[in-house]
Amino acid sequence: MGLELYLDMLSQPCRAVYIFARANNIPFEFKHVDLNKGEHRTKEFQKVNMLMTVPALKDDSFALAESIAILLYLSRKFKTPDHWYPAELQKRARVDEYLSWQHTTIRLKGCDVFLYKVLLPVITGKPVPAEKMQSLTEELNVVLNQFEEKFLQDKPFIAGTEVSLADLLALEEIMEPVAVGHDPFEGRPKLAAWRRRVEGAVGQQLCQEAHEVLMNPSNFSADKIAPEMLELWTKMYIK
Repeated sequence: MGLELYLDMLSQPCRAVYIFARANNIPFEFKHVDLNKGEHRTKEFQKVNMLMTVPALKDDSFALAESIAILLYLSRKFKTPDHWYPAELQKRARVDEYLSWQHTTIRLKGCDVFLYKVLLPVITGKPVPAEKMQSLTEELNVVLNQFEEKFLQDKPFIAGTEVSLADLLALEEIMEPVAVGHDPFEGRPKLAAWRRRVEGAVGQQLCQEAHEVLMNPSNFSADKIAPEMLELWTKMYIK
């Protein structure tokens, strides 16, 4: 059966897993799980991952959830180059530090900008109120400032001179708002230069390929979203 990766390329961590696997020539079977259609909530998918999240991995009879766990598993199994998850103590600690920090900061705030801009118009039929978008943008800017000042500083990459898993995951989180017309790199030359370095390290063409679904506005139309998912998101985002 071999290695199977269950992914939806609208998902930031799914794209990170996809790019990592492709950049390292890891053979896998791509299993598309359509989040908009609620395929992650089906009984069939729950046999793969009872948590009902993507990405998910199956390696013969072994199943694994959570993007960071999957990336580390792939790096160890396929003995990918050391720079992805450095053996040197302090470089690895820098990667771990970012991976520990990002969940409730850069991931949450970038995702909020994306989801509110996409979902509210679909749910309500109206654009997102300007004051709401301003508030979300300000919150994102706070964590982007922290990312630049704490994690990047004056280094080419988070762990030093080479790209790591931390950079790849960070790039995909920061790319998410770009799809809905908010460019976090605008007016941030340090962040923009870092983006170019990361894309150069993993492959510009591969990054463009991984972002095709995200950058296609038709993927966010109401007819692409299952009614049960609209109902679920309405409960989550309409207060």
